[in-house]
Amino acid sequence: MSMPYFGKVITAMVTPFDKNGEIDLAQTKALARKLVNEGSDAILVTGTTGESPTLSHEEDLLLYATVLDEVGSKVKVIAGTGSNSTETTIKYTKMAEKIGVHGAMIVVPYYNKPSQDGMFAHYSKVAENTELPLIIYNIPGRTGVNMLPETVNKIVKANPQYICIKEASGNIDQMKEVVDLVKQKDFTLYSGDDGLTLDALKIGAVGVISVASHLVGNDIQAMISAFEKGDLKTAEAINQKLKDIFSVLFITSNPSPVKAALKLAGLNVGGTRLPLVPVNAEQEQKIKSVLVSLGLTK
Repeated sequence: MSMPYFGKVITAMVTPFDKNGEIDLAQTKALARKLVNEGSDAILVTGTTGESPTLSHEEDLLLYATVLDEVGSKVKVIAGTGSNSTETTIKYTKMAEKIGVHGAMIVVPYYNKPSQDGMFAHYSKVAENTELPLIIYNIPGRTGVNMLPETVNKIVKANPQYICIKEASGNIDQMKEVVDLVKQKDFTLYSGDDGLTLDALKIGAVGVISVASHLVGNDIQAMISAFEKGDLKTAEAINQKLKDIFSVLFITSNPSPVKAALKLAGLNVGGTRLPLVPVNAEQEQKIKSVLVSLGLTK
């Protein structure tokens, strides 16, 4: 199997903040280096995990430039430029392209709940205005609307720049339908949920856009490699080993748990911006015990 354009493990990177809640550029660089050294094939900047709803567009662009400068020669850097305004999406996708990112992820427009035809029009208009390879991001739990497999197929047929989808519907049947329906040569599907990665691989996904890879990227790579070699027993064993970290990182709203976990593992990336709040003491204890069991903290 040839390596997909963005690789197999894409980390949706958190945005490090200092004690004043401003972007911490030194920790952003340190985190990007850590991810590259620990199994990430690509880094997605300003996704949901990067707290995109509370970043200004100026901060987005600063983060793209910083991460590109730090690790862009080693891994692909993807910008999460999607918005619920088509005009805004186009504007910032163009700006990210100018900075030099390797691709952009476009989320289904949230809150205004477009129809399937509206989604098709939105995605097509974005593709007309950029040369970048693009990722469709379907996450109904956050957008309030689900992109149907037929719509994915229609978008990809009309706009071959969409080379993959991050499917975070949590619905394996829907993922399988996308894989079966979209027969474009280079189009691939990524699991949008760490806990479903192995199930997604079994129906034809190529990898995962991951949160847990902040801490266990090499393990996730090993699981995918074992699966690809036909060693399902090893893949299942790794998945079983990682089951608790996959679930504990979503004990409350992402990315509060993974930021707490990184701090426990020795990299302080700061807190979250309101309306998100840090994990409470009980949640932190649960995260810590999972990290201890995996040997990631004392």
